[in-house]
Amino acid sequence: MDILSWSVYAVAVPAVIFAGISKAGFGSGAAFASAAILALVLEPGSALGIMLPILMLIDVTSLPAYWRRWSWRDARLLILSGLPGVILGALFYDWADPDAIRFLIGVVAVGFVVWQAALKAGWITLGQRPMGPVAGSAAGVTLGFTSFVSHAGGPAAAVYLLGRKLDKTTFQATTVLTFWAINLSKSGIYAGMGIFTRDTLLLDLALAPFAVLGTWIGIRVHTLVPERVFFGITYALLTVTGVKLIWDALV
Repeated sequence: MDILSWSVYAVAVPAVIFAGISKAGFGSGAAFASAAILALVLEPGSALGIMLPILMLIDVTSLPAYWRRWSWRDARLLILSGLPGVILGALFYDWADPDAIRFLIGVVAVGFVVWQAALKAGWITLGQRPMGPVAGSAAGVTLGFTSFVSHAGGPAAAVYLLGRKLDKTTFQATTVLTFWAINLSKSGIYAGMGIFTRDTLLLDLALAPFAVLGTWIGIRVHTLVPERVFFGITYALLTVTGVKLIWDALV
């Protein structure tokens, strides 16, 4: 499908607004749903290439609202341990074919929903005791890898930060800072691997105002909209898109 077609634009606009709301207001855990949605209509590489500059724009737009409200200790640990994960992700991406990437994005999407359901059911408990540097390093490597291949580093970061018992705003600010740095490190590798193209960057320019709009909405609703409502919609989207991507990859 032509990246610059109206049909892609029609899918990309709501996906980008959703990413802005999720990253700026709800800890970025589900922002990768936008890449999964785009991967339904585009090659996974194109979907990832389109979303990274958008996610970076959202990061920069969000930073002032949460400036110095983060936990620098936790952000530093996740960033430093996330960089080796980014390199591992790049090696995997260079080796894998599009269906393997599509399958991985689908598995991460469905796995995220299953994980959240297990938390809600009480099968998994977090925050009973603060997580230490070993757990933080493991989370960092995981978020670096999954962030590179599917922009899905949010769940790994959330597992660690929830275990650190941070308040809602500190949690949000720490994710914003962490993924600003991780996405910045990914951008150079993406460029070197040819994931960015003229068409993906042109589409990014057209989508930029919608990314800023989503970010503005996310910051405003951070304290107004119940997380249960927002993530209920997110889980439904992720389940449908994840299953579809897995099916497409296998069939």
